[in-house]
Amino acid sequence: MNNQLSLKIPSLLENIRIIESFIDKAKEDFAINDDIYGNILIAVTEAVNNAIIHGNGSDKAKDVHLALKISANNVLFTVEDEGDGFDQNELSDPTDPSALTSEGGRGIYLIKHLADEVKFDKDGTRIKMTFYIM
Repeated sequence: MNNQLSLKIPSLLENIRIIESFIDKAKEDFAINDDIYGNILIAVTEAVNNAIIHGNGSDKAKDVHLALKISANNVLFTVEDEGDGFDQNELSDPTDPSALTSEGGRGIYLIKHLADEVKFDKDGTRIKMTFYIM
């Protein structure tokens, strides 16, 4: 069985449902445990949402690329946009009391707490999220 899947979608928020179906298919194909399924679903859809809105500026001419690779010990999801990137170190702390009433700014924080490992590369246009399955 192939241990990799990939998908490319135009940057439209309604395509999040395609991402959810992709994750559901991966759960079935690779027997991903229910214990980590919820974390994967939230973190990956948040990363794709960020790629659509912030990375690609909701420009439907730009694509979001999603890939997963599963091994004996983990599942790795990679989300990449076609935008200019960002420096994740310049994000404000969403737990700061002054930020608690703002509507955004919690996505990366959430992803970092749901995934076991998070790495940004390609100037912030690509995020890799690892979830341990053993």
